[in-house]
Amino acid sequence: MADSMRAFVIKKVGETGVVEKPIPEPGPEEAIVRTTAALICTSDVHTVKGALPVPDGRTLGHESVGVIEKLGSAVAGFEVGQRVAVCAVTPCYRCHYCQRGYTSQCGGPLGGYKYTVQMDGNMAEYFVVPAAFANLTPIPDDLTDAQAVYTCDMLTTGFMGAEHAYLNFGDTVAVFAQGPVGLSATMGANLMGAGRIIAVESRPERQTLAKRFGADDIVDFSQGDPVDQIMDMTGGEGVDAAIEAFGFPQTFEACLRVTKAGAGCRTSATTARTRHRCSCRSTRSGSG
Repeated sequence: MADSMRAFVIKKVGETGVVEKPIPEPGPEEAIVRTTAALICTSDVHTVKGALPVPDGRTLGHESVGVIEKLGSAVAGFEVGQRVAVCAVTPCYRCHYCQRGYTSQCGGPLGGYKYTVQMDGNMAEYFVVPAAFANLTPIPDDLTDAQAVYTCDMLTTGFMGAEHAYLNFGDTVAVFAQGPVGLSATMGANLMGAGRIIAVESRPERQTLAKRFGADDIVDFSQGDPVDQIMDMTGGEGVDAAIEAFGFPQTFEACLRVTKAGAGCRTSATTARTRHRCSCRSTRSGSG
């Protein structure tokens, strides 16, 4: 094993590059994973543009899978050579935030989103997994690395959106935007027993995927105000929950407007790293 590795870093705001870095060694509760597949997230693009205050030279990335190269002395239940996925959020599961169920706020203000923000990211040939006992997920043999890597952020973000909608069996839910995060939210709502899923999307190929993954109705916002269309579909009542998976103020406002009194909404595109809980249950309430 060589002493150095290649890593994709932010050299300074607006500039990236591939540099050589020492291959890290694991602490007692950490693991070192050799990367086999990785994705670039929009958050990486925002970071390079200066949205997050990170030091020059910080390794980017938080969506990677690979093979365990080394295990810390206190890590049990895993083996060197095992294929694993690691989510974008890597909480400790021990602090009071984690114990109360708010794993994205792990440890305080900077939260469980550690890669790039608090430590080197995982867009490198090797990367560190903190709290490895909790943050390593074995990849089933019948899944490729290319398939598994999509679970690291997009799938989990969409699923968390559906979970935080607090759906009851048979509820009607609207999912605004059917990119990767929105499609994942549609899948999640379907798995959680939604009775009717209304997908808001204009692109035909995404409309087709939305139907495949559980959407019952499609609202094309290019054909008219999606709020009016959804209200017409529901007889003027609105939906029991709305999931915002685009990230624009207009779509968030639309979520509020279509969610009926006594229901709840969840903003998914603010990402699973924030896990922001929306509590507008007493009012009416894309880029993934």
